[in-house]
Amino acid sequence: MTGAPRRHRWFWIGFAVVTLLIAGGVSYFASSSPDGLDSATLRGCEVVETADGEALRGDCIARHADDHAMAGSPLADYAVGGHDGTGGLAGIVGVVVTVIVAGAAFWLIARSRTKTTPTERD
Repeated sequence: MTGAPRRHRWFWIGFAVVTLLIAGGVSYFASSSPDGLDSATLRGCEVVETADGEALRGDCIARHADDHAMAGSPLADYAVGGHDGTGGLAGIVGVVVTVIVAGAAFWLIARSRTKTTPTERD
């Protein structure tokens, strides 16, 4: 019976390594070009540089858009602190935070279930 826990441990270690490699490595191959939604909302406009940054000239849906509430967050736009080339690090941070939050939630659920008596569960 000692083989089963050891296999599970190696499975989870392998799973963690593969997940972090995908989050940290594959994200560097992601396109920096606008996706279909961005392209569609920019149709009819031209992006111009101004003293305040980029602005839109013309008539398109994107002219009426505002930044979302999380635009200033540390991992906005799939980058750490808004720095280019940190997409892999942002992916790794995202995976780690997701695992911590999900693990804590599952732990709390399992803990609350073990506090109930067998007759309460049935």
